[in-house]
Amino acid sequence: MTGEHENLVRSQFGSTAESYLSSSVHAQGTEFAEMREQVAKREQAKVLDLGCGAGHVSYNVAPVAGSVVALDLSEEMLAIVKRTAQEQGLDNITVQPGMAERLPFGDASFDFVFSRYSAHHWRDIGSALSEVRRVLRVGGQAAFVDVVSPASPRLDTYLQTVEILRDNSHVRDYSMAEWLQLLGVARLGVTRCVRQRLRLDFDTWTERMNTPEPMRQAIRTLQGRIGQEVRHYYEIDRNGSFCVDVMVLWAQPL
Repeated sequence: MTGEHENLVRSQFGSTAESYLSSSVHAQGTEFAEMREQVAKREQAKVLDLGCGAGHVSYNVAPVAGSVVALDLSEEMLAIVKRTAQEQGLDNITVQPGMAERLPFGDASFDFVFSRYSAHHWRDIGSALSEVRRVLRVGGQAAFVDVVSPASPRLDTYLQTVEILRDNSHVRDYSMAEWLQLLGVARLGVTRCVRQRLRLDFDTWTERMNTPEPMRQAIRTLQGRIGQEVRHYYEIDRNGSFCVDVMVLWAQPL
């Protein structure tokens, strides 16, 4: 049984699914190489692509994995993954509808759980991380890739504001301190973490989500009125494009 938030996520991403397949933000990333490297080390590894979206993690690791399950709330996203996997001859990818907070798998089902640009949409991240811990095998690994919020309250407030104006299914971009606390409660220990700087083109960023024009204008108005500290940190340019911090965090069950 899903709730109001899950239905909102399903609606938001069902209507924009195709745009995520061609999105350079989602299709490209240096973290894919490390994911492939780690999966290749384990024979016939079983991988969960959690909140798979258009399936870019799945396509990258499937050639070196035993099997990959791509899970998402959006049936439209899963249809894209199924179609693209067939087109690429990746017959070890299967799709599964579901939500991160209640994974439809038994304990210790996977060697790897990968989640990329999904966690900021989870209604209850604590429950989701506990589920990741539950379905990982002993010695398994999880990797989370997501926008990370600065520790500064002012910088954080700005980021959450523009995120929810763009996409009302957004829940939160968490700070590193919040991530560490949540992972500790879920009994997942961080093994390594790197930060990246990601530039977001304003028009592409909003068009991908079909952001209504009044919301686009609200973001641009806020950018024009916000203080220099915020403008400098996010490197906001005259066209509204800006930069965010992204973490690539690896963890193992404690």
